[in-house]
Amino acid sequence: MKKLKDILYGVAIESIVGSTLITIDAIQFDSRKVQGGVLFVAQTGVVSDGHNFIAKAIEQGAVAIVCESIPSHCEAGIVYVVVANASEALGLICANFYDNPSGRLKLIGVTGTNGKTTIASLLYELFSSLGYPCGLLSTVKISYQNKEWPNSHTTPDALTLNKHLSKMVAAGVSHCFMEVSSHGIAQDRIVGLSFTAGIFTNLSHDHLDYHGDFKSYRDIKKLYFDQLPKTAFVLSNVDDKNGAFMLQNTKAKKYTYAVKQHADYTAQILECEFSGMLLKIQGQEVWTSLVGEFNVQNILAVYAVAELVGESSLEILKHLSILKPIRGRFETFQTEENVTVVIDYAHTPDALENVLNTINKIRTKNETLYTIIGCGGNRDREKRPIIGKKAAALSDKVIFTSDNPRDEKPNDIISEIMEGVAAEDYKKTLKVTHREEAIAVAGNLVSQGDIVLIAGKGHETFQEIEGKKIPFNDLEIAQKIFLNIEN
Repeated sequence: MKKLKDILYGVAIESIVGSTLITIDAIQFDSRKVQGGVLFVAQTGVVSDGHNFIAKAIEQGAVAIVCESIPSHCEAGIVYVVVANASEALGLICANFYDNPSGRLKLIGVTGTNGKTTIASLLYELFSSLGYPCGLLSTVKISYQNKEWPNSHTTPDALTLNKHLSKMVAAGVSHCFMEVSSHGIAQDRIVGLSFTAGIFTNLSHDHLDYHGDFKSYRDIKKLYFDQLPKTAFVLSNVDDKNGAFMLQNTKAKKYTYAVKQHADYTAQILECEFSGMLLKIQGQEVWTSLVGEFNVQNILAVYAVAELVGESSLEILKHLSILKPIRGRFETFQTEENVTVVIDYAHTPDALENVLNTINKIRTKNETLYTIIGCGGNRDREKRPIIGKKAAALSDKVIFTSDNPRDEKPNDIISEIMEGVAAEDYKKTLKVTHREEAIAVAGNLVSQGDIVLIAGKGHETFQEIEGKKIPFNDLEIAQKIFLNIEN
């Protein structure tokens, strides 16, 4: 419980009706979850407007309302606080209500198009291995105290974030690693959080259905770094052409990493095969079971963060060498016929190109490379033909199939993917709408030594079809088809 005046600290208030000396038991922005003693924050959301549910929130027991415009009729005894931006206010209010938990541990955020989950997860595993009690806020899961919670958004809402961070602090967590999505930045979900560090991975074509154009997408990412305090540090991938741009105007200390050019932290591949890589990081050799140049950048970022927060290089390398690939990120298995199956989350043109280039560098070219891929429905349509073009150009055979069609017809999505396939690559392609059937077709076509990439869904355990989440796991389906293993 907190006094309303205390949890409004730092909020830009335009006007107040009533007394801020009342006690608040909880905060809520979903009117369906409101109970007695609650402060209801009416956000102007993407789908619905919380102002339309103020009356319902009061009916269910809300004692105070934060809103951007005051209702035409104010209920007696209810406190109304008018702000310019309710979403921004929600972040500050939640941080205040939970005693600013992000400032009581080391919170390290990772943003970029690709690599967020891998870097955040590897940091979590590395620091846990080093003996620190850690927390993870990622696309895959929320985790701390040997417990896991499912996560529906890459970056959860401000209330969920502060609740979990508060529990982490109570549990003695010292380091928390968090994915920071462009949606999370744009929708003010990270307002009020105190970051120790921010990492920039890369930027490529994604989420333009939401942001409108690439410049807007890029500028939203940069906003995260612009808002970091001088007590924090930024680690930016300058192999990416936007890496230097992200460092402009930030007050935080600036560090860089790269594989292809000079930077504060550098690495190179000495050997690479499907079982792992031998790397040289800052002049020291280390073996890792992760594969691919994109993973060299991920591992390098992890190494750099660990060193920048004070860990010794030898200890970092020792613990890096025992880290396992993240679920659904270049996850591999082999059959008795020496067929290699790769499961990967790659669902953007750049990520797919990175994975296929990695496979093509390792393979002998005496085998056939099959790629199975689709695109999500109700999402960025512009990338569909680009994915079709890259998949066909960099594979020997491609099976275009369903991903998460959502409210679109899978065959319509596949047709848009096929539009990007070059004429000379068209003969390489097959269309198999049902995803499990597509994987089974590849299982029937492969010969000894071949390679199968199943891309797009990675760790996901469902397909989204017409508003329903249907259980579906690429790894389990592939193991059933290729290994005759029933999970």
